[in-house]
Amino acid sequence: MVKQFDMDMLGALAFIVGLVVALVLAFAPNALTPGWTVLILGILGIIVGLLNIGDKELQLYLIANIAFMMAATGFSAVLSALPVIGSIGISFLTNFVHNVTLFVAPGAAIVALKALYEISKE
Repeated sequence: MVKQFDMDMLGALAFIVGLVVALVLAFAPNALTPGWTVLILGILGIIVGLLNIGDKELQLYLIANIAFMMAATGFSAVLSALPVIGSIGISFLTNFVHNVTLFVAPGAAIVALKALYEISKE
């Protein structure tokens, strides 16, 4: 029996595609212009935020996003301070962390707006 494609599947697929795109663009950072990278990862992040996060997951999602973005900032600073030995690996990790941040930040903004709306209507 074939499963019907629904919005939950689209949101899950957008999350996986977003991580894969972030990974691929970390290996090949010049494959797209910075504008296209931000646009693609941002749109995927918005889709994830709109489709995947319900009222039950809202608080945990926002906390996880805040924690990731704060940790990503510090982690990127640590990676840039490492010696040049293994610079390709360090460059890949820095690019990947940056790309994942570009992917999750728009979703966090959408979910935060949703939370603000829910709070304000009570």
